[in-house]
Amino acid sequence: MPIQHFAPPPHVKAPPLSFATRVGDLLFVSGIPGFDANGALPDGFEAQFANVVVNIRRVLDEAGATFGDLVKVNVLLTRAGDVAAMNALYAGAFGPPPYPARTTCVVQALPDPKMLIEIEAVASLSP
Repeated sequence: MPIQHFAPPPHVKAPPLSFATRVGDLLFVSGIPGFDANGALPDGFEAQFANVVVNIRRVLDEAGATFGDLVKVNVLLTRAGDVAAMNALYAGAFGPPPYPARTTCVVQALPDPKMLIEIEAVASLSP
């Protein structure tokens, strides 16, 4: 079965990875941080979360998917104090219910010390 790769946007200096890969009817979205359209990382959690949503939407659009096609989401936060804000923002961005299955972890750090959030996901697509 062929694997389709989706490259990072040209403005984002990404490590050696695909932003997403599709195999069969599954799309695996790499961990997406909160970089803005210029490749900059804003300071605030809400701004980073909003950028993550925009970046995931772009990858899903490119693959012909929507947030409704998401089956599993993993959220990585660097501050436990952001969990409540993330839940509120997540409900608006990934809703309405039913929501995809989700795991939320608070981690010690992400690759860039300014990163406050990263989200990865799996979507089910029509063959």
